[in-house]
Amino acid sequence: MRILAFDCCALSSCVAAAMLAGCGGSQPPTGAPGAMAQRYAIESSRAKVRRIAPTSSSYHLLYSFPRYRAGFYPTAGLVDVRGMLYGTTDKGGSASDGYFANGIVYRTSTTGATKVLHRFGGGDSDGARPFAGLIEVNGTLYGTTQWGGSGKCANESGDSGCGTVYSISTSGKEKMLYSFARGSDGANPDASLIDVNGTLYGTTARGGASACSGNGCGTVYSISTTGAEKVLYSFAGGSDGANPVAGLIDVKGTLYGTTSGGGSSDNGTVYSISTTGTEEVLYSFRGYSYGGEPLAPLIDVKGALYGTTAYGTVYSISTTGAETLLYHFTGEKSGESPAAPLIVVNDTLYGTTTKGGSGCGHIGCGTIFTFSL
Repeated sequence: MRILAFDCCALSSCVAAAMLAGCGGSQPPTGAPGAMAQRYAIESSRAKVRRIAPTSSSYHLLYSFPRYRAGFYPTAGLVDVRGMLYGTTDKGGSASDGYFANGIVYRTSTTGATKVLHRFGGGDSDGARPFAGLIEVNGTLYGTTQWGGSGKCANESGDSGCGTVYSISTSGKEKMLYSFARGSDGANPDASLIDVNGTLYGTTARGGASACSGNGCGTVYSISTTGAEKVLYSFAGGSDGANPVAGLIDVKGTLYGTTSGGGSSDNGTVYSISTTGTEEVLYSFRGYSYGGEPLAPLIDVKGALYGTTAYGTVYSISTTGAETLLYHFTGEKSGESPAAPLIVVNDTLYGTTTKGGSGCGHIGCGTIFTFSL
């Protein structure tokens, strides 16, 4: 394990708060996005860090979100469609609503020329707060919003919607495909969609069966590109899991995901589900140093699944449920509370932690880490 530590509080606190907002579904991100003032490199596996001055060839700021009407808090990543990049911001889009505006979809070039394609209006006829990113299917973009639509789920900005699935063209023509009602159909989708043979699949953090204090424990659903939604599985909040904040991955026709709660110790689960709705819990997290509360989606590396938990672990799990604890973060310089998905480059995992490292006092500003497979 190798660690790069951030010395910039604003960036880390924004990411951490944004992830927590996705988990709870109602708390706004705090702080403001910042620029990383220094770049760091590792000298040894014991996380000895030396500071490297940024150079013009290593880092370029393409665009800085100005808040309010042009959008702010881009919590999700970008998607490349024929050389143009598309993304969302969780907030902004209205000069008058300020902090509580409903978010945007935007397009940017690789040189930073950025255009707002859609400003979410909220209410019954449009979504609000697109925490998740976009996917592209046959030239059309698809995404989810945590709030908005015709359902009745009050949030801190007063919008009573329970979330939506929407489509948007690359020129900005947006259409609300489905509005969640917080009934058996689910509510508050935090995660991005995936495409499996032309059908879209996703999760909702709430809704479904009337467990979990009546708010529902979340669902796995499918939806066609024309808006026909079907609940594949409704979590009951017991050993089967509860509140899937993370999205799904497809491995040879079977879907895999995580729940942030539920399981045998109420610390979350890893589960598989068929495209027809047969769910199986592969692993229940035990909490503490064994890991718990997985917020990020899994990744598939040569048939093995890898992920992180907010309790501070990196783990692997087979498609049959054999789990291996790969690393336990101890806080301070080693990092704490990983919440974002991993990536793999040349048989090495790369990821981030929302806390820990050398900056921001005892909390830490977050880290970037690597783990060799």
